[in-house]
Amino acid sequence: MIRIKSAREIQLMRRAGKITAAARALAGKMVAPGVTTLEIDRAVHDFIVSQGAVPTFLGYGGYPANLCISINDQVIHGIPDGNTVIREGDVVSIDVGATKDGYVGDCAATFIAGRAKDQEAEKLVSVTRQSFFEGIKFARQGFRISDIGSAIQQYVEANGFSVVREYVGHGVGREMHEEPEVPNFGRPGHGPRLVRGMVIAVEPMVNAGGWPVKVLKDGWTVVTQDGSLSAHYENTILITDGEPEILTVCEEQV
Repeated sequence: MIRIKSAREIQLMRRAGKITAAARALAGKMVAPGVTTLEIDRAVHDFIVSQGAVPTFLGYGGYPANLCISINDQVIHGIPDGNTVIREGDVVSIDVGATKDGYVGDCAATFIAGRAKDQEAEKLVSVTRQSFFEGIKFARQGFRISDIGSAIQQYVEANGFSVVREYVGHGVGREMHEEPEVPNFGRPGHGPRLVRGMVIAVEPMVNAGGWPVKVLKDGWTVVTQDGSLSAHYENTILITDGEPEILTVCEEQV
């Protein structure tokens, strides 16, 4: 069942979204050569807690960390640890969630540590981010869910990259994953119709090579099958009477 949010719920989700976006910005600033992923994880945990919120990811389905940090060929769900040191040119995807007063914010972005190794890495990060904005042009009342994913796929493939199929966006509210699923690919004109008060996470996951992925032995980390680079960009958005409202924003917007 798709849950339509009340005015009060939307206000609570704005607060959760603001904290989540600020946590993403903090993590992004920390992405630099020589920094361990565990350092970023701890800093984000401390920040979220300082805001009276809870790290949504910690313990979710048994997940052992406060956020996901996925590097280079890792697509999503990379687990921070003290042994993983970020290196010059690494492509680092940060995915974070915060729960405040019972409501969830969820967002992600990809950063390059120091100087990019090549132009393809820079283009991948840029195209992934822009594909989100191409998709949400159709995140308006009256369109259908697949209109968003179709626009994302067309933009990504026109730029020579591929869209991950196995993982998709989703509704957000009291739970991090609610209905409906929001694929980043497909034909337009399918799926539930968008109506005012729906809150969804749109999150293109884009590979420099082919779209197939696999899960590593840790049961969490998803990597590209061909070893190509991957990038991720996500915001929680509200469907309104007009333009969609991005709920995961803060003063230092990523």
